[in-house]
Amino acid sequence: MADSPAAAAPFSAVVDSPCSREPRAVLDLHRDLTEINFTVDGVTDLLGDRAMDAWLREQPVPARMALHHVGADQPRLATVIALFLLGDPVPAVAVDAALPTVGSSGLARLGLLEDGDDGADATVRASVDLRPYSTDVSGELYVVSDLGAFQRPGVLRHDHVLGIGGASLTLVRATERRDVETALDVGTGCGIQTFHLLSHARHVTATDLSDRALATTRFNLLLNAQALELDPFDLEARVALLHGSLLEPVAGRTFDLVVSNPPFVITPRRSHETAEDRFTYRDGGKAGDRLVSELITALPTVLAPGGSAHLLANWEIPDAPDTDPKKIWSERVEQWCAPGTGAWVIQREIQDVCEYAETWLRDASQQRDLDAYEAAYREYLADFASRGVGAVGFGMVRLAQPEHPGPDHGTLRIFEHIDHPIQQPIAATLAAEWQRTDVMFRAEAASGVVVQGAWQDKHYDVAQDVTEERHGRPGAEDPALILLRQGGGLRRTVVLSSEAAGFAGVCDGELSARQILTALGSLLGWEGGPSEQLLREIRALITHGLLVEV
Repeated sequence: MADSPAAAAPFSAVVDSPCSREPRAVLDLHRDLTEINFTVDGVTDLLGDRAMDAWLREQPVPARMALHHVGADQPRLATVIALFLLGDPVPAVAVDAALPTVGSSGLARLGLLEDGDDGADATVRASVDLRPYSTDVSGELYVVSDLGAFQRPGVLRHDHVLGIGGASLTLVRATERRDVETALDVGTGCGIQTFHLLSHARHVTATDLSDRALATTRFNLLLNAQALELDPFDLEARVALLHGSLLEPVAGRTFDLVVSNPPFVITPRRSHETAEDRFTYRDGGKAGDRLVSELITALPTVLAPGGSAHLLANWEIPDAPDTDPKKIWSERVEQWCAPGTGAWVIQREIQDVCEYAETWLRDASQQRDLDAYEAAYREYLADFASRGVGAVGFGMVRLAQPEHPGPDHGTLRIFEHIDHPIQQPIAATLAAEWQRTDVMFRAEAASGVVVQGAWQDKHYDVAQDVTEERHGRPGAEDPALILLRQGGGLRRTVVLSSEAAGFAGVCDGELSARQILTALGSLLGWEGGPSEQLLREIRALITHGLLVEV
């Protein structure tokens, strides 16, 4: 089959980007990479765990030392590691030997190599980062992105295409993996969210403001066509790549599932700045957290009935010296959520304005120009001060569109700060907890009776990962503090009243919740039944998954 379909495809040839006009050459590259075991395990086995961990922290020295000692054992794999993972110059003849089907000339045509000398000892450098990526849904993939700061000196280019990072993996692990007809990836970057969506969505639409990002995503789709179950000569049958800002390219359409790792980084605006002055992978060009607020507000317009959206975001927290920012952070975020749409926002981190500025100045290696770094730092602090901002929160957002809009009994809204380590991937846990909480919320809203409902007639057992802790003074008859801890999922720690602890202690699946409450009432001498506070405690144990229905 000829390569002509790809030649006419949008974003198959964008200047200074990976080129996917020659599908056969891209497939040859994939064949060469798999033949030398250029996989996560293959690279780790050659370099060793310590060197690999350092490389993941963007420290290449241990990997270079390892290649010096063991590279001769697997010279082809060592060449590819040096070329694409470390960004080192490599003899062209070594590249030809390592990847004989595509060769250095083929890599150059694909836009993956920089021009080298034409002499007998010519060396070449990679113009991209190409790394193996192991997933639980599609197996071993390869991901092309722009070289990072540790692979190439200097400040990152402003149209940098970001590869696999902590934020993108956080979103991958938090996104619900239910089968859907249509999915949308807003701000696709190198395409990592789209790769995962293809495992459970019949068709995926990916948008980005950057032509270079869309070209990189298209290349990656072609490179991984077999693993992603795509026709390499008709990628458009399952994936549509659209240029434009956020939701603009899909106005008027709806999707069953939406994901977004948007350019949410808060960046000082400058007079007379242009789009070329921004790091487009992280800066949406709007002041403060306006891009995030507008996106959260608009997302329900592209959600089909029963659809959900999952995204990462930053939000500004007012400077209130006498108030804990953990107590006030959600006030502004809640205002962004459209009426009638459910929302669950989990704040994972808070940084004061100085920490925030330092994080993102380092992210683009701006500290390498000390004068510019100090000037940019001052701009950050002045920008935050102009809006009275004292800290910035980071977290995960889930929006849910009702499947069958009914009477207005209110909308489920959850805002919580969880900054301790959680079990990954967390998506299944989040989906299950949202479902339990939403069912209980709707039942209570419809009946008009808080914390009552059918749950009291069900039987519960303590989840297998839950442990109890009791704390008190030595010799005291009763504990001063009783805790239940989850070993998995969100790993919540719940402080219980003695009555709630007594209820949980009896839950073994034999008696219904109502029967247990009746027995407790008789034992403790309740006159008016269980208190609303106790019912709320038990309800939370059920929705959070510490007590499971049997």
